[in-house]
Amino acid sequence: MGLNHENHEEHDVKASSSPFLAVGKNGRLGGGDAHRVKIAALMQTSLPDAALRGRTIVLVGMMGAGKTSVGKRLAAALGLPFYDADEEIERAAGRTVSEIFDQLGEAEFRAGERRVIARLLDQPPHVLATGGGAFVNPETRELVSRKAVSIWLKASPDVLARRVARKNNRPLLAGQNPHEVLKALLERREAAYQQADLVIESGEGPHQATVDAILQALRRRLLAGAD
Repeated sequence: MGLNHENHEEHDVKASSSPFLAVGKNGRLGGGDAHRVKIAALMQTSLPDAALRGRTIVLVGMMGAGKTSVGKRLAAALGLPFYDADEEIERAAGRTVSEIFDQLGEAEFRAGERRVIARLLDQPPHVLATGGGAFVNPETRELVSRKAVSIWLKASPDVLARRVARKNNRPLLAGQNPHEVLKALLERREAAYQQADLVIESGEGPHQATVDAILQALRRRLLAGAD
């Protein structure tokens, strides 16, 4: 008895645009092909996320953009360590950021910030939240571009002002109108922030939504072949 070709179409397939997906000659997915579709979907998520863990991710942007909160969630999602540059500066100096500004001045703080970030970028892959002025420094920006993927968490002055109002540990805002200061700072720093590898909006929504947007952007970047 001859073979029924229709019952064995899985043995006669043509390649599709995906290396994990085969389509029968009649255009239908065979029984085994549905499984290959599922595998392809998993490949689009699992493998890219594993590859994302191979390089440090640096979050940049203004105070109040959510770098620390988002960074912690992003690190947990990727299974990476998390570092906050300001916390590391405080640990190294034995003083708070506010105390460094008050006692040593902003110039000394920025010098220490550069040293700490350079040290952290020599560590194994992790997620790093930087201070608002860190990425403005050309040396730090160049170092980040060589050793990490940079992401600007972009937020409007209105959003930033509402967020920073919840804390009183921002030396650059002490005794001033937060909205005016933030707007002026953003105008001065925006050109530097725009040089980040990725730009993600950090609006009024939950931080997890920002994390999800970052992961999607990183996956697209990886699948596109970017470093």
